[in-house]
Amino acid sequence: MKMRNGFTLVELMVGIAIIGILTAIAYPSYTEYVAEGARAEAHTSLLRISNLQEQFYLDNRTYTEDMNELGVGADPFVTQSNLYSVDSTGTGSFVLVATALGVQATRDSACATIQITDTGAKTPTECW
Repeated sequence: MKMRNGFTLVELMVGIAIIGILTAIAYPSYTEYVAEGARAEAHTSLLRISNLQEQFYLDNRTYTEDMNELGVGADPFVTQSNLYSVDSTGTGSFVLVATALGVQATRDSACATIQITDTGAKTPTECW
């Protein structure tokens, strides 16, 4: 009997099917993990700018809508990964809004906008 080296077509197709099934299971989890990582960057930026707003209020007895006055360099402020822009509204009180940009807006549509107010209220709650 002659020894054969290599794979048969059936063995190759079984291997490809297994890889396809594993990919179908893993990919959605991976994209969710990436979206949550980007969301964490938005949280960090919101909390940092919230602290800057409070410091600005202590110095000037008013909040500002101009992010340049807070020293962040741009109005609206865009996070380092360019996945969220953060802007402020109000002078008697403030609402900071992080809005998802580009691929993050489609990848994490439930949390396309994340907000924090001067009272510390964070919405939507499932995104924090």
